[in-house]
Amino acid sequence: MIDRADFFAAKLAYETDASDVHAARKAGDDLVVIDVRSDEAWAQGRVAGAVHMHYSEIATRAPREIAADAEVVVYCWSPGCNAGAKGALEFAKLGYRVREMIGGFEYWVREGYPVEDADGIHHRPVDPLTGVARIRTRA
Repeated sequence: MIDRADFFAAKLAYETDASDVHAARKAGDDLVVIDVRSDEAWAQGRVAGAVHMHYSEIATRAPREIAADAEVVVYCWSPGCNAGAKGALEFAKLGYRVREMIGGFEYWVREGYPVEDADGIHHRPVDPLTGVARIRTRA
């Protein structure tokens, strides 16, 4: 029987969330964030600075486009979507250090982190049920 502490430690080794990804990027960690959703979903908006690579393309594209020693984080739409797990599996098969961003793009948006689309980078309002409102100051 697996020890509870071992179970949760293993879970955290393979999962992350929007808040931790945002904090890691802000701290300068070199993460490669991969959006594994469809072209249509990508066009509607994505994590600012993410790379678009549908999960079905990872096996052929990743070895050419993503450094083998990269720390990879994949995401799909939401907790109701398993494309992130499919993408993480493909990266893991190739030997990448990969984690899935639980909550997906939905929680990235709801927590008010930078969203990119054809018009540039935006911040949508924080959903008070999922994120902590941050006071923005002018730079």
